[in-house]
Amino acid sequence: MSALTPPTDMPTPTTDKITQAAMETIYLCKFRVSMDGEWLCLRELDDISLTPDPEPTHEDPNYLMANERMNLMNMAKLSIKGLIESALNLGRTLDSDYAPLQQFFVVMEHCLKHGLKAKKTFLGQNKSFWGPLELVEKLVPEAAEITASVKDLPGLKTPVGRGRAWLRLALMQKKLSEYMKALINKKELLSEFYEPNALMMEEEGAIIAGLLVGLNVIDANFCMKGEDLDSQVGVIDFSMYLKDGNSSKGSEGDGQITAILDQKNYVEELNRHLNATVNNLQAKVDALEKSNTKLTEELAVANNRIITLQEEMERVKEESSYILESNRKGPKQDRTAEGQALSEARKHLKEETQLRLDVEKELEMQISMRQEMELAMKMLEKDVCEKQDALVSLRQQLDDLRAL
Repeated sequence: MSALTPPTDMPTPTTDKITQAAMETIYLCKFRVSMDGEWLCLRELDDISLTPDPEPTHEDPNYLMANERMNLMNMAKLSIKGLIESALNLGRTLDSDYAPLQQFFVVMEHCLKHGLKAKKTFLGQNKSFWGPLELVEKLVPEAAEITASVKDLPGLKTPVGRGRAWLRLALMQKKLSEYMKALINKKELLSEFYEPNALMMEEEGAIIAGLLVGLNVIDANFCMKGEDLDSQVGVIDFSMYLKDGNSSKGSEGDGQITAILDQKNYVEELNRHLNATVNNLQAKVDALEKSNTKLTEELAVANNRIITLQEEMERVKEESSYILESNRKGPKQDRTAEGQALSEARKHLKEETQLRLDVEKELEMQISMRQEMELAMKMLEKDVCEKQDALVSLRQQLDDLRAL
């Protein structure tokens, strides 16, 4: 299945043109690719012979090209459908290492290579699909950006590498379907690069361009500078599409691994969230400790002030009692002056009493605030302890998951 060239024991083709077409195609002309639901089927054609026969045979180049177009279209359907389903199940941005995405680019490369005319150069005949892709910027102005980006990439030295980079950038831009439709609609321009019965010149090319619309739902991100696109070998892995027991078991195993990785990512995200919460709580604890220290200092100052006011009140009481005693014993003419002094002392005492009441009220407020602060500190410490216990448990679960 994985061989890209016809077996050596097959009959020798009658012409060099048929031999060249059979060698360049990725499919055996002896088989036809079809779809059975979601899976690939390779069916052997009846009465296939590449030797002259009086009856109609399948050695006609037009028949071979039609068979190849049909095979490529079915492979494109399977590749695009599998890529969309796997990408939606994965639920993340795809990169260049994702196997279904690599197979999609291989299929697209063979679709664009089908029926290419060979151009003669100093090094011999050369077939490259970069020429048709360069025409897209003339048809769709938005494609000029990715064409310029491809030309500016320093690591690309061959037209094949530039064509592969162009496909990746167009997919990232989510305009691959639009560019392909614009290119297929200009068959008079494509005729310079393709044979009349090539895939891009027939109805199958338009069908593939329509199927590419579904790829707009996925997100892809590629780093072109690190990839060696010039020397990559485009080989389709048929095992990804053939239905057997091992593939189903492998898909189940991949699903379990994906579920474990999702759980691991969730636990790591939860761990980061808990670490951020612990850091915020620690910052709040530090701020509360500073505020508590400041309130303690203010409370000590208020206590000292209360003691001072109490001493001053005792002194005023003693002076008041002394004045009263002196008024009782002294002459009447001095009682008026002493009465005035007494009224002033009473007024001063009243003011000092009011001040003392205000200070006591402020002290009570400070004490209540301190009690509330201590209660909040205890609750915060309890919450921090619970968060730390939960963090330890989550880290243990993360270690278990990493061990798995």
